[in-house]
Amino acid sequence: MTVASGIAFPVMGHLLPFDLDGGLGMARRKSLAAQLLQAYQAGKKEKAAAAKRAEAELARQARAAEREAAARARREAREEREAAQAWVRAQKEKQAQQSAESRKAEQIVRDLEKRQAARAKELEQKRRADAREQAAAERQAKQQTVEALRQEAAERTADVEKRIEALASVLGARPGGLHGLRLQVEETLSDGDLDGFAVGVEAALGSIGYPAGIGGERRAAFAPESRELILEIELPAQAVIPSVMQYRFKASAPPSVVPQPRKEAECRALYRDLVARLALRAIDEAFAVTPPSLVDGVAFMGKVHAKDRATGQAIEPCLVSVRVSREGFDELVLDEPELDPVASLRYLNAIVSQHPYDLEPVPPVVTFDLTRYKIAPERDVVAGLDSRPDLVAMDPIDFEHLIRRLFEKIGLKSWVTQASRDDGIDAVAVNEEPLIGGLCIIQAKRTKNVVSAETVRSVAGIVNDKSASKGIVVTTAWFGKASWDFAPRNRVELIDGRHLKSLLLEHLGIDALIGLPKLPPGWQTRDLS
Repeated sequence: MTVASGIAFPVMGHLLPFDLDGGLGMARRKSLAAQLLQAYQAGKKEKAAAAKRAEAELARQARAAEREAAARARREAREEREAAQAWVRAQKEKQAQQSAESRKAEQIVRDLEKRQAARAKELEQKRRADAREQAAAERQAKQQTVEALRQEAAERTADVEKRIEALASVLGARPGGLHGLRLQVEETLSDGDLDGFAVGVEAALGSIGYPAGIGGERRAAFAPESRELILEIELPAQAVIPSVMQYRFKASAPPSVVPQPRKEAECRALYRDLVARLALRAIDEAFAVTPPSLVDGVAFMGKVHAKDRATGQAIEPCLVSVRVSREGFDELVLDEPELDPVASLRYLNAIVSQHPYDLEPVPPVVTFDLTRYKIAPERDVVAGLDSRPDLVAMDPIDFEHLIRRLFEKIGLKSWVTQASRDDGIDAVAVNEEPLIGGLCIIQAKRTKNVVSAETVRSVAGIVNDKSASKGIVVTTAWFGKASWDFAPRNRVELIDGRHLKSLLLEHLGIDALIGLPKLPPGWQTRDLS
């Protein structure tokens, strides 16, 4: 900085005056200049030192900063490494945990799969065991079924053979001891009752046992003037011959028992022989149960109850008829195994159907009638009845004829017996139906009171005595419990008043009244009116 009197130099930061006038001043000026220079140089050095120091400080600070930055970088790197390592460790731990959980889950899955596999294996083993058991059971059941069917086939074949054997032996297997029955028949002659003699013969013949399905109704009458017994028997129908030859087991799906049909020609031959055997046996039994002093011969007819295949009507064709004397019949050796029954009938000059299996009839040697019953003249009582007749108030004879007319309308052939010596029989009827037909004993009770059980038992006794197929008790009143219990067991049918009333309305169109003084047990008012 300059001033008016001199120059001022900065020295070490201070301004020193410099006097330009004088030597001293000069020296002073040189010294000052030196000082100034020195001061300047010192200042410069100081500045340089300061700058150096500043630079060193800056360098130091830079180094410190660098060191700090490096340390920070190292720290950050370390932190990053640590963080990375921590993350890695966390990831590893997580992965280890996940791996452990995965292994645990996999172990659980493996254990579950093992249990499931074991369970499945157990179930499969059980299923296979059940299947084996079921297969074994099915095989056993099938084997049992096969054995049962084979057994059934054998048994049914044996039954057929047994049946054929029974048919073939019907003549050779005649029962003995029939002369004991002759004594019973002879007892009926003690009072000279020839009608009772015929009834006794029927009862004796009816008591002789036959194989099932072969023995039929026997009807007998006696002609004292010719000393001839008229005998009519019911022959079995063609169905008695088994249409099956044998039964055999068929291993089909499903297995079964199949019949092997019998040839028609064989069926015809078997039936023809059976008819001949039954005819010879019946004649032999008739001679055996009758006294030779009374019966010299037998007029025999063998008939079949059947249906006409063309019309469907009931028919009774005669398949064999013959008149034979006791002497002539004794010539036959019926127990001879080689005896031909058909040839024996020809030997006796019998009239035999050429085609009995086809029910081709032959003329009977005599017409069978009901001569042993005293039949009263028929009386048409239906035409003379009121529109609503009182059954209890009817004439007893008219009532019996009304019952006869009712049974005729139902389909039976019926007759009213005479009042004297009728053995308690009011009417007789014949049912011509095959198998279930036969003679019916009818007793009509026109009464206001309950029919006694003794009356029903009496009719049952008459049925047995007359060898009838059944008895029928008809009444305008009612029956007690004892009668209802007894009747079905003894071939007796009961028709009380209300049932009779409905039958008259159904078959004869007669709406009858029953004038009972009191209402029977279990009846209703409409049953009377």
